[in-house]
Amino acid sequence: MSLPLILAVLLDHWLGEPQKYHPLVFFGNLVNYAEHKLNQPNHSAFLQKIFGFIALLLMVVPITLFIFFITQQPLISSIISPVILYFCIAANSLKQHALLVFQALDNNDLKLAKNRVAMIVSRETDKMTEDDVRKATIESVLENGADAVFSPIFWFIIAGPIGAILYRLSNTLDAMWGYKNQRFLHFGWAAARFDDLLNWIPARLTALSYAVLGNTKQALTCWKTQSPLLDSPNAGPVMTSGAGSLSIQLGGPAWYHGKLKNKVYFGAKKPAVTNDINRANTLINSNIILWIFIIIIIEFSGEYFA
Repeated sequence: MSLPLILAVLLDHWLGEPQKYHPLVFFGNLVNYAEHKLNQPNHSAFLQKIFGFIALLLMVVPITLFIFFITQQPLISSIISPVILYFCIAANSLKQHALLVFQALDNNDLKLAKNRVAMIVSRETDKMTEDDVRKATIESVLENGADAVFSPIFWFIIAGPIGAILYRLSNTLDAMWGYKNQRFLHFGWAAARFDDLLNWIPARLTALSYAVLGNTKQALTCWKTQSPLLDSPNAGPVMTSGAGSLSIQLGGPAWYHGKLKNKVYFGAKKPAVTNDINRANTLINSNIILWIFIIIIIEFSGEYFA
């Protein structure tokens, strides 16, 4: 699996996300259509959960089965596996969006920075200070380092292109339906729980690799003591470990849907500075290299001792 992985990472590095005709764009349109048909506000909470589960199956199973059948031929699989993984990861896009925010902050253009950070976070940006923008960007890089980079790689290693596509589709559904508001609280329950399940192991491996590549002791301490305080069972370990690894403080109050949410502070006590955005990007790059190196070692060890 190391060669398709390396090819996929190189494709992402060279090409980034396709600006047009990305398969996930078509999938997103299909998801919106399914949700419009199946998510009826007059349904009871139980029925909304049932239809949400049905929608999850309809969106994930046919595409996954299609990928399964077309990858049964070794030659076809060897050709399209790197391409499928390339479409499932977004390391280049993640880093580029963060870099654009960094450049705006570096040029003291807070308005532009808020516009740019709005593209990668779900929180409201109008009332953000420079420090809020900086922290939100770093948090997004750290969290999506798992969601958009290492989790699809993990499932690709475990189950090949089928695993990667299954994870990417479920994660997209969670991003679109996983909101805890009146519209999606029950309908999106199945998608959110399934994504939590798929992310549980890779999120903790990501948190561990963040710790290895930075301030290890501090990262592990932050992970152990602070992650239970965060809302997400998977983002908690990833972001607290990442903040500890970088030796900076993240978190704090943020606006969502017109309401101020008193989110906890986490990480170290040192305030983040603008260049820490670049350090977070570097942490992602280092993790990709680390994961590839470990996977190659495991493969060669397996062949040697076979």
